[in-house]
Amino acid sequence: MQTAFDESERRAWAGQADAYAASFGKLCAHPLPGLLDAAGVGEGVGVLDVGTGTGAAAAVACERGAKVTAVDAEAGMVARATLAAPDADVRLAALPRLPFADNEFDAVVGNFVLNHVGRPREALEELRRVTRPGGRIAVTIWAVPPATGQALLGKAVQAAGVTRPAHLPALAPEDDFPRTEDGFAALLREAGLTDVICDTITWDHQTTREEWWSGAAAGVATIGQTVTSQNPMVIAEIKSHLESLCAEFAGPGDVLVLPHTALMAHGQA
Repeated sequence: MQTAFDESERRAWAGQADAYAASFGKLCAHPLPGLLDAAGVGEGVGVLDVGTGTGAAAAVACERGAKVTAVDAEAGMVARATLAAPDADVRLAALPRLPFADNEFDAVVGNFVLNHVGRPREALEELRRVTRPGGRIAVTIWAVPPATGQALLGKAVQAAGVTRPAHLPALAPEDDFPRTEDGFAALLREAGLTDVICDTITWDHQTTREEWWSGAAAGVATIGQTVTSQNPMVIAEIKSHLESLCAEFAGPGDVLVLPHTALMAHGQA
C-alpha cells in the first residue's frame, strides 16, 4: 500500500531523470564500488539493483560480470538505465512490492532508495524476501545531521524564510528511524537481516555553483520541490543566499568542494 509520502515522491520524481543526471547523479554514484563490494557483487552473481535511477549501479555491476536486474519507479529513469546498462534487465517497479519470486537473487543493492519510500522497514523486508538465504543486501541513506555540503541548499532555503511546503509530507513518525549507524543497523535487523554492519562514508563532492543549483531549480528531490513551489522573487532570493553561502566551499576556479556524509549498511538474508 502506497503512503502519502510514497505518492508525493512519485509526483516529485516524475520526468526528472535528465535533471537528476545533470545535477545530483554524480554525487549519489560515489558509494557504488563499496556498496557492490558489501553485497558481494561479482562474476556470475545474480543481483537486483532497486531504485536504480539512471542505472549507475547496474552499469558497474554489469562491468563486474554480474547477472543484473534493475528496477525504478520512474519511467524516465528506466529509459536512462536501459541505455547505461544495456546488458541488464531493467524494469519499471516500486517498493514495497516487487515483481519477483521469493529467494530469486544472490544479492540486492539499494543506493539511497530508502530515502524515498514511505515504509523503510517494509521495503527492507521485501528486499529480504527476494534474496536467497545467505545472500547479501547492501543499502545506503543520507546521514542526519547532514554534512555541511549536503546542508548547503537547505541553508539557502532557510535563509530566505522558506519552510517545507504542506504538499510535501514528511515520513510518518512511526515509519521513521534515527539516521545514524546504530539506527540504520537496527532497521536492518528489524527487517530480519543478520550479520549487520553499518559504516559512515564521508567524501568531498566536487561540483559547480551552476550544476548544484540546476537540480534545485529543476525541482529535483524534496529540496527542489521546495524551491520550485515558491514564486519567482523568492526563488531569486534563495539563489542569492546560495551564492553567498558557496564562498565557504570555494575550490580552485569555479569548483565547489562540498563535504557529504552517508551511511552504508549491509546484512545477510
